[in-house]
Amino acid sequence: MSGRIPLRKRLLVRLLIASGLIAVCSVAATAWLAVETTTRALREEQGQVLADDMDVLSRLSGYAAVHPDWTGVEKTVRELSAKTGRRIALTTADRTPIADSAPPGTSLPRSAAATVDPLRTDTFSERGAQLGGTDPRVVGPYRLTAGERTKLDALARERQHCFAQFGIDTSLTRTPSGRPVLTQPEGSADLGYVPDACADGRLNTPMPTEEEALIALQKEARGCLTRAGLEPDMPLALGADLTPAGSLQATAIAPAFVKAGEGKAWRAAQACLDDARRAQLDPYVAPAAELFLGGGGDAPAVRFDMSPANKTKVIGTAGLVLAVTVAVTAVVATRLVRPLRALTEAAQQPPDRHVRVPVTTRDETGILAAAFNELTERRERLEAQRRAMVSDIAHELRSPLTNIRGWLEVTRDGVVDPDPALLASLHDEALVLQRVIDDLRDLADADAGTLRLHPEPVRCDELLDQVAAAHRVAADAAGVSLRTAVDGTPWLNADPVRMRQALGNLVSNALRHTPAGGTVTLAARGDGDSVLLEVADTGSGMAPDDLAHVFDRFWRAEKSRSRRTGGSGLGLPIVRHLVAAHGGTAEVTSEPGTGSVFTLRLPGTAGQDEPPGEPTASVVPGGSDRSDSAPAERGTPSPRRQRGRSGT
Repeated sequence: MSGRIPLRKRLLVRLLIASGLIAVCSVAATAWLAVETTTRALREEQGQVLADDMDVLSRLSGYAAVHPDWTGVEKTVRELSAKTGRRIALTTADRTPIADSAPPGTSLPRSAAATVDPLRTDTFSERGAQLGGTDPRVVGPYRLTAGERTKLDALARERQHCFAQFGIDTSLTRTPSGRPVLTQPEGSADLGYVPDACADGRLNTPMPTEEEALIALQKEARGCLTRAGLEPDMPLALGADLTPAGSLQATAIAPAFVKAGEGKAWRAAQACLDDARRAQLDPYVAPAAELFLGGGGDAPAVRFDMSPANKTKVIGTAGLVLAVTVAVTAVVATRLVRPLRALTEAAQQPPDRHVRVPVTTRDETGILAAAFNELTERRERLEAQRRAMVSDIAHELRSPLTNIRGWLEVTRDGVVDPDPALLASLHDEALVLQRVIDDLRDLADADAGTLRLHPEPVRCDELLDQVAAAHRVAADAAGVSLRTAVDGTPWLNADPVRMRQALGNLVSNALRHTPAGGTVTLAARGDGDSVLLEVADTGSGMAPDDLAHVFDRFWRAEKSRSRRTGGSGLGLPIVRHLVAAHGGTAEVTSEPGTGSVFTLRLPGTAGQDEPPGEPTASVVPGGSDRSDSAPAERGTPSPRRQRGRSGT
């Protein structure tokens, strides 16, 4: 088979080609993406991560810290742009231009480089970094007057002289608000030991301007502190806030609570103080703005140019990836093709061998192999059933034909006279043949889906009475009591002829397997939207293992196939097909020595005095068009000729 398949159409070759194309495209796309990404990364790194970017941000943040708006910032922006060779643009949060070093109409970069907000970002305390908190250059109402500065300078020099007498070297640092602060040469504001003679507290006492600002701040924070469940009049003071060494210029005076604390309450109080301070300083600073940084005008973008060594590495890596991809695909494809070849070989074997294939995986191929094995098993069972059915049909037809032939031969030879009793016996044998042929035709029509029904409203009590009347003579002859029991007045929308045929088969089986003195009961009752028709007997019953085969064709619990102990084995399969054609189901329950109950569950209609609807004809899967004569109505042979229960 593999030799007749063109090479280009083989699954293995197709998988290899597809994987190769995918690998080539993947490698090419990855290489292109790597080059483009590297180029963009270099351009962004050179445009946004240079050291002077932070200088630009610091300068603009300092401008915002000492100006209530951005009026006049255009000059600063252009100076910075000329110094760095970069485009610098300031916009509001909604990208409304404030100042731009580029010509009007130039589009902005996709995203902002930073946000200029001195109330929330400190770009002054540590060079090249953005710290959380308020920029020290935001002074607002804490800016000292000239007279206050002169007075504090004198106090600072006096304290510095006092420290020098005790051998403590200090330096004088001025904060943005104008207040002088004594620091150690390494930049620490914590002087450690303070001689008592120098600790007069005058240098740390707030000036009138600062006192007024502290009172206003305390009022601003009072509402937040009250809502947080804290003391609203917590006293405030000014304290020196000095960054690490090397940043003496960043020394600042910040308001703080006189008493420090820890825990959740202290953090809530500090948050209230920070919010109040921002609200107090907000009128003195420019609104927050977005900072955009771009390239240097028309300068060409930096391109990523690979060296020969890098090109060799890329080509080698791509070739390795391609080789690995092809190898892996070949292995996977081989594993996929192997079970398919096994399935093909098994399918090409002669049908009578019923070859199975091993199930080695649990993927789609394994599922296909398992389904193939199940199909083979079903085909084997069907073949066995077909052979058994042919044998059973031959047996069913041979017996009456042998009897008819034998009696005709002896009559032709003059051994016996053709009296009425002989003719009646031959007629009975002909009826048996006709019955078997009719049953086979019903099953053939059911298999072909050509059973034609004539549904009409049917009263269940009348249906049961008709079936009981048709089998009354056979029941009396067998000494069996035949009864009917109807609960209410259930109605069926069914073909009355077919329903009499189905119930007649069940009653015939029940009579055959019920001893003299027993009872066969036909019952009908409603069950929700369904109607249940039951045929119960007090006969011999069936073993539990036999219940699964009751509705199989030609199946009989008694294997001798004697007409004295069983029928042809076609009655119950016909019952099942007729009920299914009406949209119902057939079930059986039985106990050995107690009896059996066959239950037909059919769709019902609402019971009423007048039957609902008009009779209609319909084709239903399960059989062919029949005349209005059920098998029991074509002629009733003697009791021993009645059709038997196919399962019992």
